[in-house]
Amino acid sequence: MKLRKLLLGLSVLSILPMASHALASEVKLRVHHFLPPMSPAHRDFIEPWCEKIKTESEGRLVCEIYPSMQLGGSPPQLINQVRDGIADIVWTLPGYTSGRFPLSEVFELPFMTAAQQPASKALWDFVEQYAQDREFRGLKPIGIFVNGANQIHLRDKQVNSLEDLKGMRIRAPSRMGNQMLAALGATPVGMPVPQMAESLSRGVIDGALVPWEVIPATRAHELTKFHAEADNQRSLVTSTMIFVMNQRKYDSLPDDLKAVIDANSGRETSAWISAQFEAANEAGRQAALGRGNTVYQIDADELQRWEAASLSAHQDWINDVNKLGEDGQALLDAAKALIEKYSTAN
Repeated sequence: MKLRKLLLGLSVLSILPMASHALASEVKLRVHHFLPPMSPAHRDFIEPWCEKIKTESEGRLVCEIYPSMQLGGSPPQLINQVRDGIADIVWTLPGYTSGRFPLSEVFELPFMTAAQQPASKALWDFVEQYAQDREFRGLKPIGIFVNGANQIHLRDKQVNSLEDLKGMRIRAPSRMGNQMLAALGATPVGMPVPQMAESLSRGVIDGALVPWEVIPATRAHELTKFHAEADNQRSLVTSTMIFVMNQRKYDSLPDDLKAVIDANSGRETSAWISAQFEAANEAGRQAALGRGNTVYQIDADELQRWEAASLSAHQDWINDVNKLGEDGQALLDAAKALIEKYSTAN
Protein backbone atom coordinates (compact mmCIF):
# COMPACT_ATOMS: atom_id res chain seq x y z
CA MET A 1 0.00 0.00 0.00
CA LYS A 2 2.75 2.42 0.96
CA LEU A 3 4.63 1.54 -2.22
CA ARG A 4 1.55 2.21 -4.34
CA LYS A 5 1.04 5.60 -2.65
CA LEU A 6 4.66 6.46 -3.18
CA LEU A 7 4.49 5.53 -6.87
CA LEU A 8 1.26 7.47 -7.26
CA GLY A 9 2.81 10.52 -5.62
CA LEU A 10 5.85 10.34 -7.87
CA SER A 11 3.57 10.00 -10.89
CA VAL A 12 1.61 13.13 -9.91
CA LEU A 13 4.81 15.06 -9.33
CA SER A 14 6.09 14.05 -12.75
CA ILE A 15 2.87 15.22 -14.40
CA LEU A 16 2.75 18.62 -12.67
CA PRO A 17 5.65 20.19 -14.62
CA MET A 18 4.10 19.00 -17.89
CA ALA A 19 0.70 20.39 -16.89
CA SER A 20 2.29 23.65 -15.83
CA HIS A 21 4.14 23.86 -19.14
CA ALA A 22 0.93 23.17 -21.06
CA LEU A 23 -0.89 25.92 -19.19
CA ALA A 24 1.92 28.38 -19.80
CA SER A 25 2.71 27.33 -23.36
CA GLU A 26 -0.05 29.19 -25.21
CA VAL A 27 -0.07 32.99 -25.16
CA LYS A 28 -3.13 34.59 -26.71
CA LEU A 29 -2.66 37.95 -28.40
CA ARG A 30 -5.74 40.10 -28.98
CA VAL A 31 -5.25 41.87 -32.33
CA HIS A 32 -7.65 44.74 -33.00
CA HIS A 33 -8.23 46.81 -36.14
CA PHE A 34 -10.91 48.84 -37.91
CA LEU A 35 -11.50 47.22 -41.31
CA PRO A 36 -13.64 44.16 -42.18
CA PRO A 37 -12.14 40.67 -42.56
CA MET A 38 -12.34 40.82 -46.36
CA SER A 39 -9.99 43.81 -46.44
CA PRO A 40 -6.42 43.33 -47.75
CA ALA A 41 -5.02 44.43 -44.39
CA HIS A 42 -6.81 41.64 -42.54
CA ARG A 43 -6.46 38.95 -45.20
CA ASP A 44 -3.01 39.66 -46.65
CA PHE A 45 -0.96 40.95 -43.75
CA ILE A 46 -2.52 40.45 -40.31
CA GLU A 47 -3.62 36.84 -40.78
CA PRO A 48 -0.36 35.73 -42.45
CA TRP A 49 1.71 37.50 -39.80
CA CYS A 50 -0.25 35.75 -37.07
CA GLU A 51 0.16 32.39 -38.77
CA LYS A 52 3.89 32.97 -39.08
CA ILE A 53 4.43 33.67 -35.38
CA LYS A 54 2.22 30.72 -34.49
CA THR A 55 4.33 28.41 -36.64
CA GLU A 56 7.66 29.78 -35.44
CA SER A 57 6.56 29.55 -31.79
CA GLU A 58 5.34 25.97 -32.32
CA GLY A 59 1.80 27.00 -31.50
CA ARG A 60 2.61 28.95 -28.34
CA LEU A 61 1.74 32.40 -29.78
CA VAL A 62 -1.88 32.49 -30.91
CA CYS A 63 -3.68 35.55 -32.28
CA GLU A 64 -7.30 36.33 -31.59
CA ILE A 65 -8.10 38.81 -34.37
CA TYR A 66 -10.90 41.30 -33.88
CA PRO A 67 -11.69 43.20 -37.12
CA SER A 68 -14.17 46.06 -37.56
CA MET A 69 -13.58 47.41 -34.03
CA GLN A 70 -15.14 44.29 -32.45
CA LEU A 71 -13.51 45.07 -29.10
CA GLY A 72 -15.42 48.34 -29.06
CA GLY A 73 -14.49 51.96 -29.50
CA SER A 74 -13.69 53.89 -32.66
CA PRO A 75 -10.59 53.86 -34.90
CA PRO A 76 -9.03 56.94 -33.24
CA GLN A 77 -9.14 55.06 -29.91
CA LEU A 78 -7.02 52.12 -31.10
CA ILE A 79 -3.74 53.68 -30.01
CA ASN A 80 -5.06 54.18 -26.47
CA GLN A 81 -6.47 50.65 -26.44
CA VAL A 82 -3.09 49.08 -27.10
CA ARG A 83 -1.30 51.38 -24.65
CA ASP A 84 -3.88 50.54 -21.97
CA GLY A 85 -3.83 46.80 -22.66
CA ILE A 86 -7.42 46.52 -23.94
CA ALA A 87 -5.79 45.04 -27.04
CA ASP A 88 -2.36 43.43 -27.17
CA ILE A 89 -1.65 44.45 -30.78
CA VAL A 90 -3.35 46.98 -33.05
CA TRP A 91 -3.06 48.12 -36.62
CA THR A 92 -3.98 51.78 -37.00
CA LEU A 93 -3.13 55.09 -38.63
CA PRO A 94 -1.33 57.71 -36.54
CA GLY A 95 -3.18 60.32 -38.57
CA TYR A 96 -6.39 59.37 -36.77
CA THR A 97 -4.94 60.90 -33.58
CA SER A 98 -3.66 64.27 -34.66
CA GLY A 99 -0.72 65.58 -32.66
CA ARG A 100 0.30 62.22 -31.15
CA PHE A 101 2.95 61.41 -33.79
CA PRO A 102 4.29 64.84 -34.78
CA LEU A 103 7.75 63.79 -36.00
CA SER A 104 6.98 60.72 -38.12
CA GLU A 105 4.17 62.78 -39.66
CA VAL A 106 6.87 64.16 -41.97
CA PHE A 107 6.31 61.12 -44.21
CA GLU A 108 2.72 62.27 -44.78
CA LEU A 109 3.74 65.59 -46.31
CA PRO A 110 2.44 66.23 -49.86
CA PHE A 111 4.64 64.87 -52.65
CA MET A 112 7.07 63.43 -50.10
CA THR A 113 7.18 59.77 -51.12
CA ALA A 114 6.68 57.55 -54.16
CA ALA A 115 7.51 53.82 -53.96
CA GLN A 116 5.95 52.22 -50.88
CA GLN A 117 8.55 49.70 -49.78
CA PRO A 118 11.58 52.03 -49.85
CA ALA A 119 9.56 54.71 -48.06
CA SER A 120 8.50 52.18 -45.42
CA LYS A 121 12.10 51.16 -44.75
CA ALA A 122 13.01 54.82 -44.48
CA LEU A 123 10.13 55.45 -42.07
CA TRP A 124 11.22 52.59 -39.78
CA ASP A 125 14.77 53.97 -39.64
CA PHE A 126 13.50 57.51 -39.06
CA VAL A 127 11.38 56.43 -36.09
CA GLU A 128 14.25 54.42 -34.59
CA GLN A 129 16.63 57.35 -34.87
CA TYR A 130 14.40 60.33 -34.09
CA ALA A 131 10.91 59.50 -32.84
CA GLN A 132 10.94 56.30 -30.76
CA ASP A 133 10.97 57.91 -27.30
CA ARG A 134 8.54 60.72 -28.09
CA GLU A 135 5.96 58.76 -30.10
CA PHE A 136 6.17 55.08 -29.14
CA ARG A 137 6.60 55.09 -25.37
CA GLY A 138 4.73 52.07 -23.94
CA LEU A 139 4.63 50.39 -27.35
CA LYS A 140 6.65 47.67 -29.05
CA PRO A 141 6.71 48.56 -32.78
CA ILE A 142 6.28 45.57 -35.07
CA GLY A 143 5.85 47.39 -38.36
CA ILE A 144 5.87 51.09 -39.25
CA PHE A 145 5.10 51.73 -42.89
CA VAL A 146 3.31 53.86 -45.49
CA ASN A 147 0.33 52.88 -47.56
CA GLY A 148 -0.03 53.49 -51.27
CA ALA A 149 -0.28 56.83 -52.97
CA ASN A 150 -3.64 58.39 -52.16
CA GLN A 151 -5.71 59.14 -55.24
CA ILE A 152 -8.78 61.38 -55.45
CA HIS A 153 -11.96 59.37 -55.94
CA LEU A 154 -14.94 61.52 -56.97
CA ARG A 155 -18.70 60.94 -56.89
CA ASP A 156 -19.90 62.65 -60.04
CA LYS A 157 -17.47 65.34 -61.18
CA GLN A 158 -14.15 64.92 -62.97
CA VAL A 159 -11.39 67.16 -61.64
CA ASN A 160 -8.61 68.27 -63.99
CA SER A 161 -7.33 71.49 -62.44
CA LEU A 162 -6.99 73.44 -59.22
CA GLU A 163 -9.96 75.49 -60.33
CA ASP A 164 -12.10 72.35 -60.57
CA LEU A 165 -11.18 71.40 -56.98
CA LYS A 166 -12.21 74.73 -55.50
CA GLY A 167 -14.80 74.26 -52.76
CA MET A 168 -15.22 70.52 -53.24
CA ARG A 169 -15.67 68.53 -50.01
CA ILE A 170 -13.00 65.84 -50.03
CA ARG A 171 -12.37 63.25 -47.31
CA ALA A 172 -8.82 63.50 -45.96
CA PRO A 173 -6.89 60.78 -44.09
CA SER A 174 -4.80 62.98 -41.80
CA ARG A 175 -3.75 66.46 -40.76
CA MET A 176 -1.30 66.61 -43.67
CA GLY A 177 -4.01 65.49 -46.05
CA ASN A 178 -6.23 68.27 -44.70
CA GLN A 179 -3.51 70.83 -45.27
CA MET A 180 -2.81 69.66 -48.80
CA LEU A 181 -6.47 69.73 -49.83
CA ALA A 182 -6.94 73.17 -48.29
CA ALA A 183 -3.86 74.43 -50.15
CA LEU A 184 -5.35 73.09 -53.38
CA GLY A 185 -8.59 74.98 -52.76
CA ALA A 186 -10.77 72.04 -51.70
CA THR A 187 -12.67 71.79 -48.43
CA PRO A 188 -11.05 68.95 -46.43
CA VAL A 189 -13.26 66.68 -44.33
CA GLY A 190 -11.30 64.49 -41.92
CA MET A 191 -12.72 61.06 -41.14
CA PRO A 192 -11.59 57.44 -40.69
CA VAL A 193 -12.04 55.09 -43.63
CA PRO A 194 -15.07 53.24 -42.16
CA GLN A 195 -17.13 56.45 -42.33
CA MET A 196 -16.20 57.19 -45.92
CA ALA A 197 -18.72 55.01 -47.78
CA GLU A 198 -21.75 56.35 -45.94
CA SER A 199 -20.53 59.92 -46.39
CA LEU A 200 -20.11 59.37 -50.13
CA SER A 201 -23.51 57.71 -50.38
CA ARG A 202 -25.28 60.55 -48.59
CA GLY A 203 -23.43 63.28 -50.47
CA VAL A 204 -21.76 64.58 -47.31
CA ILE A 205 -18.52 64.55 -49.28
CA ASP A 206 -17.89 64.95 -53.00
CA GLY A 207 -14.89 62.65 -53.03
CA ALA A 208 -12.24 60.94 -50.98
CA LEU A 209 -8.45 60.93 -50.78
CA VAL A 210 -7.53 57.24 -50.26
CA PRO A 211 -5.24 54.63 -51.81
CA TRP A 212 -6.64 52.14 -54.29
CA GLU A 213 -6.36 49.19 -51.91
CA VAL A 214 -9.22 50.31 -49.64
CA ILE A 215 -11.69 50.79 -52.50
CA PRO A 216 -13.16 47.24 -52.81
CA ALA A 217 -13.53 46.60 -49.06
CA THR A 218 -15.41 49.89 -48.61
CA ARG A 219 -17.30 49.54 -51.93
CA ALA A 220 -16.23 53.06 -52.75
CA HIS A 221 -15.92 52.15 -56.45
CA GLU A 222 -19.70 51.71 -56.43
CA LEU A 223 -20.17 55.21 -55.00
CA THR A 224 -17.72 57.11 -57.23
CA LYS A 225 -17.38 57.57 -60.99
CA PHE A 226 -14.06 59.38 -61.48
CA HIS A 227 -10.58 58.60 -60.12
CA ALA A 228 -7.77 61.16 -60.47
CA GLU A 229 -4.21 59.80 -60.19
CA ALA A 230 -0.84 61.49 -59.89
CA ASP A 231 2.04 60.09 -61.93
CA ASN A 232 4.10 57.13 -60.76
CA GLN A 233 7.01 59.28 -59.60
CA ARG A 234 5.19 61.27 -56.92
CA SER A 235 2.43 60.63 -54.43
CA LEU A 236 -0.07 63.37 -53.71
CA VAL A 237 0.04 62.20 -50.12
CA THR A 238 0.42 58.94 -48.20
CA SER A 239 -0.55 57.86 -44.71
CA THR A 240 1.77 56.33 -42.16
CA MET A 241 0.52 53.13 -40.54
CA ILE A 242 1.63 51.27 -37.45
CA PHE A 243 1.34 47.67 -36.26
CA VAL A 244 2.29 47.85 -32.60
CA MET A 245 2.21 45.73 -29.44
CA ASN A 246 1.63 46.67 -25.83
CA GLN A 247 5.10 46.91 -24.28
CA ARG A 248 4.04 45.28 -21.00
CA LYS A 249 2.60 42.31 -22.89
CA TYR A 250 5.84 41.93 -24.82
CA ASP A 251 7.90 42.23 -21.63
CA SER A 252 5.82 39.47 -20.00
CA LEU A 253 6.80 36.93 -22.66
CA PRO A 254 9.60 34.42 -22.08
CA ASP A 255 12.78 35.14 -24.00
CA ASP A 256 12.15 32.55 -26.70
CA LEU A 257 8.74 34.06 -27.54
CA LYS A 258 10.16 37.58 -27.48
CA ALA A 259 12.66 36.32 -30.04
CA VAL A 260 9.80 35.20 -32.31
CA ILE A 261 8.17 38.63 -32.12
CA ASP A 262 11.53 40.31 -32.72
CA ALA A 263 12.20 38.14 -35.77
CA ASN A 264 8.89 39.32 -37.23
CA SER A 265 9.36 43.01 -36.49
CA GLY A 266 11.50 45.73 -37.94
CA ARG A 267 12.54 47.32 -41.20
CA GLU A 268 12.08 44.27 -43.41
CA THR A 269 8.76 43.39 -41.78
CA SER A 270 7.62 46.96 -42.43
CA ALA A 271 8.57 46.64 -46.10
CA TRP A 272 6.81 43.26 -46.34
CA ILE A 273 3.59 44.69 -44.87
CA SER A 274 3.76 47.62 -47.25
CA ALA A 275 4.19 45.19 -50.15
CA GLN A 276 0.89 43.52 -49.27
CA PHE A 277 -0.88 46.88 -49.54
CA GLU A 278 0.97 47.58 -52.77
CA ALA A 279 -0.25 44.32 -54.30
CA ALA A 280 -3.82 45.20 -53.34
CA ASN A 281 -3.69 48.57 -55.10
CA GLU A 282 -4.04 47.06 -58.57
CA ALA A 283 -7.07 45.03 -57.47
CA GLY A 284 -8.74 48.24 -56.28
CA ARG A 285 -7.95 49.98 -59.54
CA GLN A 286 -9.34 47.08 -61.54
CA ALA A 287 -12.53 47.10 -59.46
CA ALA A 288 -13.15 50.70 -60.51
CA LEU A 289 -12.36 49.98 -64.15
CA GLY A 290 -14.60 46.93 -64.04
CA ARG A 291 -17.59 49.11 -63.22
CA GLY A 292 -16.84 51.38 -66.15
CA ASN A 293 -15.54 54.21 -63.99
CA THR A 294 -13.15 56.78 -65.46
CA VAL A 295 -9.56 56.43 -64.24
CA TYR A 296 -7.21 59.16 -65.47
CA GLN A 297 -3.97 60.96 -64.64
CA ILE A 298 -3.66 64.62 -63.80
CA ASP A 299 -1.76 66.38 -66.57
CA ALA A 300 1.96 66.69 -65.74
CA ASP A 301 2.05 70.49 -66.02
CA GLU A 302 -1.09 70.76 -63.91
CA LEU A 303 0.41 68.42 -61.31
CA GLN A 304 3.36 70.78 -60.98
CA ARG A 305 0.87 73.52 -60.06
CA TRP A 306 -0.60 71.21 -57.40
CA GLU A 307 2.84 70.47 -55.98
CA ALA A 308 3.81 74.15 -55.86
CA ALA A 309 0.54 75.05 -54.15
CA SER A 310 0.90 72.35 -51.50
CA LEU A 311 4.53 72.95 -50.55
CA SER A 312 3.42 75.45 -47.93
CA ALA A 313 2.50 72.40 -45.82
CA HIS A 314 6.21 71.54 -45.58
CA GLN A 315 7.07 74.88 -43.99
CA ASP A 316 4.04 74.66 -41.70
CA TRP A 317 5.27 71.25 -40.50
CA ILE A 318 8.77 72.63 -39.89
CA ASN A 319 7.32 75.49 -37.85
CA ASP A 320 5.15 73.13 -35.79
CA VAL A 321 8.06 70.82 -35.01
CA ASN A 322 10.31 73.74 -34.10
CA LYS A 323 7.75 74.69 -31.45
CA LEU A 324 8.29 71.25 -29.88
CA GLY A 325 11.96 72.02 -29.41
CA GLU A 326 13.08 69.97 -32.42
CA ASP A 327 14.92 71.07 -35.54
CA GLY A 328 12.19 70.74 -38.14
CA GLN A 329 14.36 71.46 -41.17
CA ALA A 330 16.98 68.92 -40.06
CA LEU A 331 14.30 66.25 -39.54
CA LEU A 332 12.75 66.96 -42.93
CA ASP A 333 16.17 66.67 -44.56
CA ALA A 334 16.84 63.42 -42.68
CA ALA A 335 13.56 61.92 -43.87
CA LYS A 336 14.27 62.89 -47.47
CA ALA A 337 17.78 61.42 -47.23
CA LEU A 338 16.45 58.10 -45.90
CA ILE A 339 13.83 57.92 -48.66
CA GLU A 340 16.53 58.61 -51.23
CA LYS A 341 18.82 55.99 -49.66
CA TYR A 342 16.30 53.17 -49.94
CA SER A 343 14.83 54.34 -53.23
CA THR A 344 18.21 54.08 -54.94
CA ALA A 345 19.39 50.89 -53.18
CA ASN A 346 19.79 47.80 -55.34
